[in-house]
Amino acid sequence: MNIAFNINRLAMVGLGVTLNSLLKNCSDPQKLNIYILCADLNHDDKENIYKLLKRYGLIKIELIDFNAKEHFGTFSSLQGDLTNYGRLLLQDYILDEKVLYLDADLVVELDVLSLENFDFQGKAIAAVNAGELRFALDYSFLNNDIGLDLDLPVFNSGIVLFNLKMWREKDIKSQCLTFGQKYSTKLISHDQTILNALFAGNFAYLPDEFNLPWYAHINKPVSKKAILHFVGSPKPWDLFGRYFHKGFSVWKSYLDTFWKKAYYNYNYNDFLRAWHIRRSYARTLMVKIKSNN
Repeated sequence: MNIAFNINRLAMVGLGVTLNSLLKNCSDPQKLNIYILCADLNHDDKENIYKLLKRYGLIKIELIDFNAKEHFGTFSSLQGDLTNYGRLLLQDYILDEKVLYLDADLVVELDVLSLENFDFQGKAIAAVNAGELRFALDYSFLNNDIGLDLDLPVFNSGIVLFNLKMWREKDIKSQCLTFGQKYSTKLISHDQTILNALFAGNFAYLPDEFNLPWYAHINKPVSKKAILHFVGSPKPWDLFGRYFHKGFSVWKSYLDTFWKKAYYNYNYNDFLRAWHIRRSYARTLMVKIKSNN
């Protein structure tokens, strides 16, 4: 089974936990082929990824350098970062028929091999139904500019099963890039806006437990095994994350000593990110204060 990520250096701390949880909870890790699209990773980063994955006996590991600015330079960025658009290129880099794409801000408690024989039912993509468009962050653009119905189902692009065979047949990558270039300044949710616009509710449904959002201020959202997705900010590993995110202890339980030493230490970029998300810290703190009163 193919698993893909696309990351930059800032995502490395989260990637270690995501990989450890994915592999520890997989019934047969050697069945997994790991592909990682790398934006600006250095030699040591790549060596650390290889070391972690080889502990689990993985044979098929492919790290693929890509230049996010070259492909997506005009697109709306996430605090100056374009890395997250990389998943739109997967049809070119993985020649098999399907791949499960995962973000690097997850704890994977379930066995991903349960999707080995997933039936796409003729769809090009599969994801967890995240509800109606009317509740999405980019609803205004998708409704007013693109003309999508507010009742249409949408999905979060952090966990997506791609039907690569269909993507290549229809060259959906090119459709994504064309759309992104046309509406480059209106991509409020970045690649997620592009995908929801193009598929317009026409996607196969993954079981709900494959993408359960965990916001900083709430307790663990479910007791059964799931893919826990640390959506929004702050993340458990952010500056003061141990105090702000209720999922910190679950996340830290998959942070091994090797990865902690390499990446769980704060530098200038982490402080800069903390400044960018200062309003998220404030909102989380206000929710905590209200819940304690």
